[in-house]
Amino acid sequence: MNFLYSAAAAVALLLTAPLWLVQMARRRKYRAGLGERLGRVPARLRTGRRAIWVHAVSVGEVLAVRGLMGELRARFPGHRVVVSTTTATGQKLARDRFGAENAFYFPLDFSFAVRPYLRALRPELVIVAETEFWPNFLRLAHAAGARIAVVNARISDRSFPRYRQFRWFMRPVLRKVDLFLTQGEEDRRRLLEIGAPAERVRVSGNLKFDVKAATAAPVVSTLREALERGGGGPVLVCGSTVEGEEPMLLRAFTEVLAKFPAAVMVLAPRHPERFAEAASLLDASGLRWWRRSAWDGAGEVRGGVFLLDSIGELAAMYALAGVAFVGGSLAPRGGHNILEAAQHGAAILVGPHTDNFRDIIELFRRAGALRVITEGDLALALLELLSDDACRRDVAARAAEVLRAHSGATARTVSALEALLSPPERVKR
Repeated sequence: MNFLYSAAAAVALLLTAPLWLVQMARRRKYRAGLGERLGRVPARLRTGRRAIWVHAVSVGEVLAVRGLMGELRARFPGHRVVVSTTTATGQKLARDRFGAENAFYFPLDFSFAVRPYLRALRPELVIVAETEFWPNFLRLAHAAGARIAVVNARISDRSFPRYRQFRWFMRPVLRKVDLFLTQGEEDRRRLLEIGAPAERVRVSGNLKFDVKAATAAPVVSTLREALERGGGGPVLVCGSTVEGEEPMLLRAFTEVLAKFPAAVMVLAPRHPERFAEAASLLDASGLRWWRRSAWDGAGEVRGGVFLLDSIGELAAMYALAGVAFVGGSLAPRGGHNILEAAQHGAAILVGPHTDNFRDIIELFRRAGALRVITEGDLALALLELLSDDACRRDVAARAAEVLRAHSGATARTVSALEALLSPPERVKR
Protein backbone atom coordinates (compact mmCIF):
# COMPACT_ATOMS: atom_id res chain seq x y z
CA MET A 1 0.00 0.00 0.00
CA ASN A 2 2.89 2.37 0.71
CA PHE A 3 4.21 1.80 -2.80
CA LEU A 4 0.79 2.42 -4.36
CA TYR A 5 0.35 5.64 -2.36
CA SER A 6 3.80 6.92 -3.30
CA ALA A 7 3.25 6.03 -6.95
CA ALA A 8 -0.13 7.76 -6.99
CA ALA A 9 1.33 10.83 -5.29
CA ALA A 10 4.16 10.97 -7.84
CA VAL A 11 1.73 10.72 -10.77
CA ALA A 12 -0.46 13.44 -9.22
CA LEU A 13 2.58 15.68 -8.79
CA LEU A 14 3.62 15.18 -12.42
CA LEU A 15 0.11 15.85 -13.74
CA THR A 16 -0.29 19.01 -11.69
CA ALA A 17 3.26 20.28 -12.24
CA PRO A 18 2.20 22.71 -15.00
CA LEU A 19 -0.25 24.34 -12.59
CA TRP A 20 2.45 24.74 -9.93
CA LEU A 21 4.84 26.19 -12.50
CA VAL A 22 2.25 28.71 -13.68
CA GLN A 23 1.54 29.75 -10.07
CA MET A 24 5.27 30.10 -9.41
CA ALA A 25 5.75 32.24 -12.51
CA ARG A 26 2.66 34.44 -12.26
CA ARG A 27 2.16 34.82 -8.52
CA ARG A 28 5.54 33.67 -7.17
CA LYS A 29 3.72 31.06 -5.09
CA TYR A 30 5.62 27.95 -3.90
CA ARG A 31 9.03 29.39 -4.82
CA ALA A 32 9.94 30.07 -1.22
CA GLY A 33 11.58 27.10 0.42
CA LEU A 34 11.47 24.90 -2.68
CA GLY A 35 14.77 23.26 -1.83
CA GLU A 36 13.63 22.59 1.74
CA ARG A 37 10.37 21.08 0.46
CA LEU A 38 12.40 18.73 -1.74
CA GLY A 39 14.50 17.47 1.18
CA ARG A 40 17.45 19.84 1.35
CA VAL A 41 17.97 20.33 5.08
CA PRO A 42 19.22 23.85 5.84
CA ALA A 43 22.51 24.05 7.73
CA ARG A 44 20.85 25.98 10.58
CA LEU A 45 18.97 22.82 11.60
CA ARG A 46 22.03 20.58 11.85
CA THR A 47 22.95 20.93 15.53
CA GLY A 48 23.09 17.28 16.56
CA ARG A 49 20.62 17.77 19.44
CA ARG A 50 17.54 15.55 19.70
CA ALA A 51 14.48 17.44 18.59
CA ILE A 52 10.80 17.86 19.20
CA TRP A 53 9.37 18.51 15.72
CA VAL A 54 6.13 20.50 15.60
CA HIS A 55 4.31 20.77 12.26
CA ALA A 56 1.93 23.72 11.87
CA VAL A 57 0.53 24.23 8.38
CA SER A 58 -0.09 27.98 8.25
CA VAL A 59 -0.61 31.12 10.30
CA GLY A 60 -3.55 29.83 12.33
CA GLU A 61 -1.75 26.69 13.41
CA VAL A 62 1.47 28.57 14.20
CA LEU A 63 -0.48 30.89 16.49
CA ALA A 64 -2.26 27.94 18.09
CA VAL A 65 0.97 26.12 19.00
CA ARG A 66 2.88 29.20 20.19
CA GLY A 67 2.03 28.63 23.85
CA LEU A 68 2.57 24.89 23.51
CA MET A 69 6.05 25.40 22.07
CA GLY A 70 6.94 27.74 24.90
CA GLU A 71 5.88 25.13 27.45
CA LEU A 72 7.80 22.37 25.66
CA ARG A 73 10.98 24.45 25.62
CA ALA A 74 10.64 25.19 29.33
CA ARG A 75 9.92 21.58 30.35
CA PHE A 76 12.38 19.84 28.02
CA PRO A 77 15.48 22.05 27.89
CA GLY A 78 17.56 19.14 26.61
CA HIS A 79 15.56 19.01 23.41
CA ARG A 80 15.50 21.44 20.52
CA VAL A 81 11.94 22.46 19.59
CA VAL A 82 11.58 23.18 15.87
CA VAL A 83 8.56 23.99 13.72
CA SER A 84 7.76 23.29 10.09
CA THR A 85 5.09 25.01 8.01
CA THR A 86 3.59 24.50 4.57
CA THR A 87 2.69 28.06 3.61
CA ALA A 88 4.98 31.05 3.13
CA THR A 89 2.88 33.21 5.47
CA GLY A 90 3.07 30.54 8.15
CA GLN A 91 6.84 30.29 7.66
CA LYS A 92 7.33 34.03 8.04
CA LEU A 93 5.34 34.06 11.26
CA ALA A 94 7.16 30.98 12.59
CA ARG A 95 10.54 32.59 11.96
CA ASP A 96 9.42 35.82 13.60
CA ARG A 97 8.05 34.03 16.67
CA PHE A 98 10.51 31.16 17.14
CA GLY A 99 13.65 32.26 15.29
CA ALA A 100 14.74 31.42 11.74
CA GLU A 101 17.11 28.78 13.13
CA ASN A 102 14.12 26.82 14.43
CA ALA A 103 11.74 27.05 11.44
CA PHE A 104 11.69 25.36 8.04
CA TYR A 105 9.34 24.29 5.25
CA PHE A 106 7.65 20.92 5.61
CA PRO A 107 9.01 18.41 3.07
CA LEU A 108 6.86 16.89 0.35
CA ASP A 109 5.42 13.54 1.38
CA PHE A 110 8.01 11.43 -0.43
CA SER A 111 10.66 9.29 1.20
CA PHE A 112 13.52 11.13 -0.53
CA ALA A 113 12.30 14.44 0.95
CA VAL A 114 11.31 13.28 4.45
CA ARG A 115 14.26 11.02 5.34
CA PRO A 116 16.96 13.76 5.33
CA TYR A 117 15.01 15.69 7.98
CA LEU A 118 14.55 12.65 10.17
CA ARG A 119 18.29 11.92 9.98
CA ALA A 120 19.25 15.52 10.74
CA LEU A 121 16.73 16.23 13.51
CA ARG A 122 16.48 12.76 15.09
CA PRO A 123 13.09 13.74 16.58
CA GLU A 124 12.05 11.97 19.74
CA LEU A 125 8.58 13.45 19.45
CA VAL A 126 6.68 14.62 16.37
CA ILE A 127 3.66 16.85 16.99
CA VAL A 128 1.21 17.54 14.19
CA ALA A 129 -1.20 20.45 14.70
CA GLU A 130 -4.84 19.91 13.74
CA THR A 131 -5.13 17.46 10.80
CA GLU A 132 -2.17 16.65 8.58
CA PHE A 133 -2.23 12.91 7.92
CA TRP A 134 0.69 12.50 5.51
CA PRO A 135 1.11 8.71 5.15
CA ASN A 136 4.80 8.55 4.23
CA PHE A 137 5.79 11.13 6.82
CA LEU A 138 3.95 9.31 9.62
CA ARG A 139 5.29 5.91 8.54
CA LEU A 140 8.90 7.09 8.30
CA ALA A 141 8.77 9.08 11.55
CA HIS A 142 7.42 6.02 13.35
CA ALA A 143 10.08 3.79 11.79
CA ALA A 144 12.75 6.25 12.92
CA GLY A 145 11.65 5.79 16.54
CA ALA A 146 9.73 9.02 17.06
CA ARG A 147 6.57 9.13 19.13
CA ILE A 148 3.80 10.90 17.22
CA ALA A 149 0.96 13.06 18.52
CA VAL A 150 -1.76 14.97 16.71
CA VAL A 151 -2.79 17.93 18.85
CA ASN A 152 -5.75 20.29 18.50
CA ALA A 153 -7.10 17.61 16.18
CA ARG A 154 -10.19 18.29 14.15
CA ILE A 155 -11.97 16.64 11.24
CA SER A 156 -13.84 19.22 9.19
CA ASP A 157 -17.26 18.71 7.68
CA ARG A 158 -15.65 18.87 4.26
CA SER A 159 -12.94 16.29 4.96
CA PHE A 160 -14.97 13.80 6.98
CA PRO A 161 -16.90 12.14 4.11
CA ARG A 162 -13.69 11.65 2.13
CA TYR A 163 -11.81 10.17 5.11
CA ARG A 164 -14.73 7.88 5.88
CA GLN A 165 -14.89 6.69 2.27
CA PHE A 166 -11.20 5.72 2.42
CA ARG A 167 -11.06 4.46 6.01
CA TRP A 168 -9.61 1.18 4.71
CA PHE A 169 -6.56 3.27 3.78
CA MET A 170 -6.70 5.63 6.75
CA ARG A 171 -6.81 2.95 9.46
CA PRO A 172 -3.16 1.76 9.08
CA VAL A 173 -2.01 5.38 8.65
CA LEU A 174 -3.69 6.46 11.89
CA ARG A 175 -2.22 3.53 13.78
CA LYS A 176 1.20 5.14 13.40
CA VAL A 177 0.02 7.91 15.74
CA ASP A 178 0.49 7.37 19.48
CA LEU A 179 -1.93 10.02 20.68
CA PHE A 180 -4.74 12.17 19.29
CA LEU A 181 -5.85 15.17 21.35
CA THR A 182 -9.04 16.57 19.84
CA GLN A 183 -10.71 19.95 20.03
CA GLY A 184 -14.10 18.48 20.89
CA GLU A 185 -16.22 15.37 21.28
CA GLU A 186 -17.43 15.45 17.68
CA ASP A 187 -13.85 15.39 16.42
CA ARG A 188 -13.15 12.41 18.69
CA ARG A 189 -16.15 10.57 17.29
CA ARG A 190 -15.10 11.25 13.72
CA LEU A 191 -11.54 10.06 14.32
CA LEU A 192 -12.84 6.79 15.74
CA GLU A 193 -15.11 6.34 12.75
CA ILE A 194 -12.28 6.69 10.25
CA GLY A 195 -10.06 4.21 12.06
CA ALA A 196 -8.15 5.80 14.95
CA PRO A 197 -7.66 3.41 17.91
CA ALA A 198 -10.12 4.39 20.65
CA GLU A 199 -7.57 4.13 23.48
CA ARG A 200 -5.38 6.78 21.82
CA VAL A 201 -8.02 9.47 21.28
CA ARG A 202 -8.81 12.05 23.99
CA VAL A 203 -10.60 15.38 24.10
CA SER A 204 -8.27 18.13 25.36
CA GLY A 205 -9.97 21.29 24.09
CA ASN A 206 -8.91 23.91 21.59
CA LEU A 207 -5.42 25.42 21.90
CA LYS A 208 -6.61 28.56 20.14
CA PHE A 209 -8.57 29.57 23.23
CA ASP A 210 -5.23 29.91 25.04
CA VAL A 211 -3.58 32.15 22.44
CA LYS A 212 -2.79 35.49 24.04
CA ALA A 213 -4.18 38.62 22.43
CA ALA A 214 -1.78 40.13 19.93
CA THR A 215 0.35 42.96 21.25
CA ALA A 216 -0.19 46.31 19.59
CA ALA A 217 1.67 46.60 16.29
CA PRO A 218 3.11 50.05 15.52
CA VAL A 219 0.64 50.48 12.68
CA VAL A 220 -2.25 50.24 15.13
CA SER A 221 -1.18 53.23 17.20
CA THR A 222 -0.30 55.17 14.06
CA LEU A 223 -3.70 54.47 12.52
CA ARG A 224 -5.46 55.31 15.78
CA GLU A 225 -3.74 58.72 15.77
CA ALA A 226 -4.77 59.30 12.15
CA LEU A 227 -8.37 58.41 13.02
CA GLU A 228 -8.35 60.81 15.95
CA ARG A 229 -6.90 63.63 13.84
CA GLY A 230 -9.71 63.31 11.32
CA GLY A 231 -12.52 62.33 13.66
CA GLY A 232 -12.70 58.99 11.86
CA GLY A 233 -14.91 56.16 13.02
CA PRO A 234 -16.61 53.93 13.85
CA VAL A 235 -14.14 51.30 12.67
CA LEU A 236 -15.12 48.04 11.02
CA VAL A 237 -12.38 45.42 10.57
CA CYS A 238 -12.98 42.81 7.87
CA GLY A 239 -10.31 40.17 8.32
CA SER A 240 -9.19 37.12 6.33
CA THR A 241 -11.48 37.90 3.42
CA VAL A 242 -11.46 35.64 0.36
CA GLU A 243 -12.33 35.99 -3.29
CA GLY A 244 -15.93 37.08 -3.78
CA GLU A 245 -16.33 38.61 -0.33
CA GLU A 246 -14.75 42.03 -0.87
CA PRO A 247 -17.44 43.20 -3.36
CA MET A 248 -20.17 42.23 -0.86
CA LEU A 249 -18.39 44.07 1.94
CA LEU A 250 -17.77 47.19 -0.11
CA ARG A 251 -21.43 47.38 -1.13
CA ALA A 252 -22.49 47.04 2.50
CA PHE A 253 -19.91 49.62 3.57
CA THR A 254 -21.37 52.13 1.10
CA GLU A 255 -24.64 51.86 3.04
CA VAL A 256 -22.76 52.29 6.33
CA LEU A 257 -21.15 55.48 5.01
CA ALA A 258 -24.58 56.92 4.24
CA LYS A 259 -25.32 56.91 7.98
CA PHE A 260 -21.75 57.22 9.33
CA PRO A 261 -19.83 59.42 6.85
CA ALA A 262 -16.61 59.19 8.90
CA ALA A 263 -16.70 55.37 9.19
CA VAL A 264 -13.55 53.41 8.28
CA MET A 265 -13.29 49.85 7.07
CA VAL A 266 -10.00 48.01 7.57
CA LEU A 267 -9.95 45.39 4.81
CA ALA A 268 -7.48 42.50 5.17
CA PRO A 269 -7.51 39.85 2.41
CA ARG A 270 -6.52 36.39 3.61
CA HIS A 271 -3.89 35.66 0.97
CA PRO A 272 -1.06 38.06 0.03
CA GLU A 273 -1.32 37.17 -3.66
CA ARG A 274 -4.78 38.81 -3.64
CA PHE A 275 -3.63 42.20 -2.31
CA ALA A 276 -3.37 43.63 -5.84
CA GLU A 277 -6.83 42.31 -6.73
CA ALA A 278 -8.30 44.00 -3.66
CA ALA A 279 -6.57 47.25 -4.60
CA SER A 280 -8.12 47.07 -8.08
CA LEU A 281 -11.57 46.58 -6.56
CA LEU A 282 -11.06 49.65 -4.38
CA ASP A 283 -9.88 51.71 -7.35
CA ALA A 284 -13.07 50.80 -9.18
CA SER A 285 -15.35 51.36 -6.18
CA GLY A 286 -15.12 55.12 -6.08
CA LEU A 287 -14.47 54.97 -2.34
CA ARG A 288 -11.69 56.88 -0.66
CA TRP A 289 -8.99 54.42 0.38
CA TRP A 290 -5.49 54.04 1.78
CA ARG A 291 -3.00 51.24 1.18
CA ARG A 292 -1.00 50.09 4.19
CA SER A 293 2.17 49.40 2.18
CA ALA A 294 2.15 52.91 0.69
CA TRP A 295 0.83 54.81 3.72
CA ASP A 296 3.25 57.06 5.58
CA GLY A 297 1.05 57.59 8.66
CA ALA A 298 0.60 61.28 7.98
CA GLY A 299 -2.68 63.11 7.55
CA GLU A 300 -6.07 61.90 8.68
CA VAL A 301 -8.10 58.76 8.01
CA ARG A 302 -11.89 59.00 7.84
CA GLY A 303 -14.72 57.99 5.56
CA GLY A 304 -13.03 55.24 3.57
CA VAL A 305 -11.23 51.92 3.40
CA PHE A 306 -7.79 51.08 4.80
CA LEU A 307 -6.37 48.14 2.83
CA LEU A 308 -4.17 46.06 5.13
CA ASP A 309 -1.83 44.55 2.54
CA SER A 310 0.64 43.23 5.10
CA ILE A 311 1.34 40.01 6.97
CA GLY A 312 1.08 39.57 10.73
CA GLU A 313 -0.73 42.81 11.60
CA LEU A 314 -4.39 41.79 11.37
CA ALA A 315 -4.70 40.29 14.86
CA ALA A 316 -3.55 43.52 16.52
CA MET A 317 -5.73 45.61 14.20
CA TYR A 318 -8.88 44.14 15.78
CA ALA A 319 -8.13 46.39 18.77
CA LEU A 320 -9.51 49.30 16.72
CA ALA A 321 -12.73 47.51 15.77
CA GLY A 322 -16.17 48.22 17.09
CA VAL A 323 -17.43 45.48 14.77
CA ALA A 324 -15.40 42.73 13.09
CA PHE A 325 -16.36 40.54 10.15
CA VAL A 326 -14.28 37.36 9.90
CA GLY A 327 -13.99 36.15 6.33
CA GLY A 328 -14.04 32.92 4.43
CA SER A 329 -17.58 32.58 5.74
CA LEU A 330 -19.81 34.46 3.27
CA ALA A 331 -18.02 32.62 0.47
CA PRO A 332 -18.08 28.83 1.03
CA ARG A 333 -14.50 28.47 2.34
CA GLY A 334 -15.18 27.13 5.83
CA GLY A 335 -14.45 30.32 7.76
CA HIS A 336 -11.45 31.54 9.74
CA ASN A 337 -10.51 32.03 13.36
CA ILE A 338 -12.77 34.43 15.28
CA LEU A 339 -10.86 34.32 18.56
CA GLU A 340 -8.45 37.16 17.77
CA ALA A 341 -11.40 39.50 17.21
CA ALA A 342 -13.08 38.26 20.40
CA GLN A 343 -9.94 38.87 22.47
CA HIS A 344 -9.92 42.52 21.45
CA GLY A 345 -13.55 43.11 22.38
CA ALA A 346 -15.06 43.45 18.91
CA ALA A 347 -18.66 42.44 18.17
CA ILE A 348 -18.25 39.65 15.63
CA LEU A 349 -20.10 38.85 12.41
CA VAL A 350 -19.58 35.72 10.32
CA GLY A 351 -21.30 34.24 7.32
CA PRO A 352 -22.99 30.84 7.22
CA HIS A 353 -19.95 28.86 5.99
CA THR A 354 -17.93 28.16 9.14
CA ASP A 355 -17.35 24.39 9.22
CA ASN A 356 -13.56 24.84 9.72
CA PHE A 357 -14.34 26.30 13.16
CA ARG A 358 -17.57 24.39 13.77
CA ASP A 359 -17.25 23.90 17.53
CA ILE A 360 -15.96 27.41 18.30
CA ILE A 361 -18.68 29.07 16.24
CA GLU A 362 -21.37 26.99 17.93
CA LEU A 363 -20.08 27.88 21.41
CA PHE A 364 -20.18 31.58 20.57
CA ARG A 365 -23.52 31.36 18.78
CA ARG A 366 -25.24 29.60 21.69
CA ALA A 367 -23.88 32.25 24.07
CA GLY A 368 -25.11 35.12 21.90
CA ALA A 369 -21.48 36.12 21.44
CA LEU A 370 -21.58 36.61 17.66
CA ARG A 371 -24.00 37.09 14.78
CA VAL A 372 -24.30 34.72 11.81
CA ILE A 373 -25.41 36.68 8.76
CA THR A 374 -25.94 36.29 5.01
CA GLU A 375 -25.04 38.68 2.22
CA GLY A 376 -28.62 39.96 2.22
CA ASP A 377 -28.55 41.12 5.83
CA LEU A 378 -24.89 42.14 6.04
CA ALA A 379 -25.48 45.88 5.76
CA LEU A 380 -28.41 45.77 8.18
CA ALA A 381 -26.37 43.84 10.78
CA LEU A 382 -23.48 46.29 10.49
CA LEU A 383 -25.75 49.31 10.89
CA GLU A 384 -27.55 47.76 13.85
CA LEU A 385 -24.35 47.02 15.77
CA LEU A 386 -22.66 50.29 14.89
CA SER A 387 -25.76 52.25 15.94
CA ASP A 388 -26.41 50.48 19.25
CA ASP A 389 -23.52 50.83 21.70
CA ALA A 390 -25.23 48.76 24.41
CA CYS A 391 -25.96 45.87 22.04
CA ARG A 392 -22.43 45.92 20.66
CA ARG A 393 -20.88 45.90 24.14
CA ASP A 394 -23.16 43.04 25.21
CA VAL A 395 -22.08 40.84 22.29
CA ALA A 396 -18.42 41.58 23.04
CA ALA A 397 -18.84 40.86 26.77
CA ARG A 398 -20.46 37.50 26.02
CA ALA A 399 -17.53 36.64 23.77
CA ALA A 400 -15.08 37.46 26.57
CA GLU A 401 -16.95 35.11 28.88
CA VAL A 402 -16.75 32.26 26.34
CA LEU A 403 -12.99 32.81 26.10
CA ARG A 404 -12.58 32.59 29.86
CA ALA A 405 -14.74 29.48 30.17
CA HIS A 406 -12.82 27.43 27.59
CA SER A 407 -9.16 28.12 28.36
CA GLY A 408 -6.71 25.50 29.63
CA ALA A 409 -6.16 23.26 26.59
CA THR A 410 -2.42 24.01 26.53
CA ALA A 411 -1.85 22.66 30.05
CA ARG A 412 -3.84 19.51 29.28
CA THR A 413 -1.94 18.99 26.02
CA VAL A 414 1.51 19.41 27.59
CA SER A 415 0.62 16.98 30.37
CA ALA A 416 -0.39 14.33 27.82
CA LEU A 417 2.74 14.88 25.71
CA GLU A 418 5.03 14.48 28.73
CA ALA A 419 3.92 10.88 29.00
CA LEU A 420 4.98 10.24 25.40
CA LEU A 421 8.50 11.54 25.98
CA SER A 422 9.10 9.15 28.86
CA PRO A 423 6.86 6.14 28.21
CA PRO A 424 7.26 2.98 30.31
CA GLU A 425 6.89 0.86 27.18
CA ARG A 426 6.44 1.67 23.51
CA VAL A 427 2.95 0.97 22.24
CA LYS A 428 2.91 -1.82 19.68
CA ARG A 429 1.43 -0.65 16.40
